[in-house]
Amino acid sequence: MKTKPYFSLLSALLLTLYLHAQPSKQLVEVIVSPDEVDWTYDVGERAEFSINVLRNNVPIEGVKIDYKIETDPGYRQVKVWDEGTLSLGGKTKVKAPKFKEPGFLRCTVTVTVDGKEYSSYATVGFAPDAIEPTTTLPSDFEAFWDKGKEELAEVPVNPVLTLLPERCTDKVDVYHVQMDNVEGKIYGILSVPKKAGKYPAILHVPGAGIRPYYGEVDEAAKGFVTLTIGIHGIPVNLDQGVYNDLRAGALKDYQIANLDDKDHMYYRRVYLGCVRAVDFLHGLDNFNGEDIAVTGGSQGGALSIITASLDDRIDYLAAFYPALSDMTGFLHGRAGGWPQIFVDDFTNKPVKIEVSKYYDVVNFAPSVKAEGWYSWGYNDNVCPPASTFSAYNVIDAEKELHLFQETQHWTFPEQREMRNEWLFSKLKQ
Repeated sequence: MKTKPYFSLLSALLLTLYLHAQPSKQLVEVIVSPDEVDWTYDVGERAEFSINVLRNNVPIEGVKIDYKIETDPGYRQVKVWDEGTLSLGGKTKVKAPKFKEPGFLRCTVTVTVDGKEYSSYATVGFAPDAIEPTTTLPSDFEAFWDKGKEELAEVPVNPVLTLLPERCTDKVDVYHVQMDNVEGKIYGILSVPKKAGKYPAILHVPGAGIRPYYGEVDEAAKGFVTLTIGIHGIPVNLDQGVYNDLRAGALKDYQIANLDDKDHMYYRRVYLGCVRAVDFLHGLDNFNGEDIAVTGGSQGGALSIITASLDDRIDYLAAFYPALSDMTGFLHGRAGGWPQIFVDDFTNKPVKIEVSKYYDVVNFAPSVKAEGWYSWGYNDNVCPPASTFSAYNVIDAEKELHLFQETQHWTFPEQREMRNEWLFSKLKQ
């Protein structure tokens, strides 16, 4: 009887998160469509955009539209190539100038209807498979992380599992877990099948933010040991108000904390903590000891690649729009990866730029050996595609990329279904 209120609350929370993650539909829709179905061109080609404005799914004609063609700006920088005003007709089109190097170009269209402004955009790629990173590899990169892993290995896991009866089901047991890390603790939610046996494992690494976690009960019911971790060294089953206070206070802007000190940069403990989570999984009696995957989106996409790079016990990884990729892009006239830091005099300091290289996904990617599944869109403003391709293009392991071009920093349900089907089939083959 105690489980029903919990799952009702959890369902409501997940529904709210889902609705916030998806694009909202408005009365007037601005549709910007490239003339290439896959939104992708060769270097030197000219992209052409068709523009339609719909109200109640019926085209509006005769209104004025403003258009702007610019380089993919992320959130920060913009290089405008062309802009103007047109009268919307049956086949209104805008042709972009030639794009002469690998990268991305965006067409943004704005219209005012009944006093309200509506806008949309489409971002097209030019030879994205040829995009090269702007960051560089420090000469002691490998030694730096080997030393970190050696330090971690000297710390016992000391796992503490606390059953959460209100979250358990007839098929799954759910635990709040604690383990020791190089500095402090790592916490998470473990979900395991109740049926005796040995199962593959899935490590879920989190997107950016400070929040509680609930575990992957549905995955465990399908026959997987699943661990969802937090990265901040605090329990992940506290009241929401605790996380709100931390987000506004002690953990505000954690992603750039100690960016001028490679040995104490915030993510050092986080990256090694992901390896510690793999240690924990390997110590479980109901893990089969062989098959393990890591998955996440945004910051979690980055942590998936990094974990697979640092720990060859990872067999498979699935990453949505990995953050922390080619962060120095802004210093070279194109969009850099989240957290989009090198954009002003405060962050554009040589020491911070150098430290970032020890934490950039691009420099972990070449050593990934795990088979990978990746997915993102061209319209992403948070993890711009130039940054994600910079990392993807230097991965030598077996990999597949699934582009959903129109997506911004969110996913369609179909993307997550594809990810799950891929992961589950690999782990159970």
